[in-house]
Amino acid sequence: MNRSSDLDNIAPDDPIVSSKKVDSKSDFNNNQESSNKEPQDSDKNSKKEDNFQQTVYSLLGHSKSSFSNFLVNPKVLTFAEQDDDETIYLAVRPHLISNLSWIATSLLMLIVPFFFSYFSFLDFLPLKYRLSSIFFWYLITFMFSFEKFLSWYFDFYLITNKRIVDISFNNLLNKHFAQTDISMIQDVSSSVKGFLGTFFNFGDLLIQTAAEINQINFEKVPNPSKIIKLIKELQEADKQTHQGGSND
Repeated sequence: MNRSSDLDNIAPDDPIVSSKKVDSKSDFNNNQESSNKEPQDSDKNSKKEDNFQQTVYSLLGHSKSSFSNFLVNPKVLTFAEQDDDETIYLAVRPHLISNLSWIATSLLMLIVPFFFSYFSFLDFLPLKYRLSSIFFWYLITFMFSFEKFLSWYFDFYLITNKRIVDISFNNLLNKHFAQTDISMIQDVSSSVKGFLGTFFNFGDLLIQTAAEINQINFEKVPNPSKIIKLIKELQEADKQTHQGGSND
């Protein structure tokens, strides 16, 4: 039988108090404190997120239509690479005016078949072949217009609480994804060119980074000055977060 090391210090009638109960009580108190602390931190982060979203609204305004080229705090928009705790503050498409070139081309392609009757070299074709060629021409026109629309609709420049994202939908089989963290941004500059750009307030935004992708270019986006303000706000918030973490 093992002899307790404290046996000589304990009187025969003294009760032996187990230290295990004390430890378990201390563990319970520690677990209770940590469980109370986690909801408080979660509520604090949630409140901070709500406050920043209000800041975004004050900087950029509100947007309602999903076809808008300037979506502020979009509720239904997500992307495949998005993290669970990542919030999209702004989603920008190229300005609607940037679609004028392909829309004009599509309209021109639509009226081309009306001039087929003026080309005598098509007269030797049977009627059914001429109708088939017209149908084929309109099919090409539809495919061209539809692909250009999809390219505009699914081209997004995203600004989240963590990073800047460039999603380019080149065609049905080609999609380009580029991103950089907020902390990696070194410089942001904008360029507004021409009468249309000045009148409709859209231009290019160049974001210089210290990441592997050294620059991200937002092309023909609306309100470039407001986008720069949002990026500056995010940089300040990121600096404050890192300073607070280092102080702790």
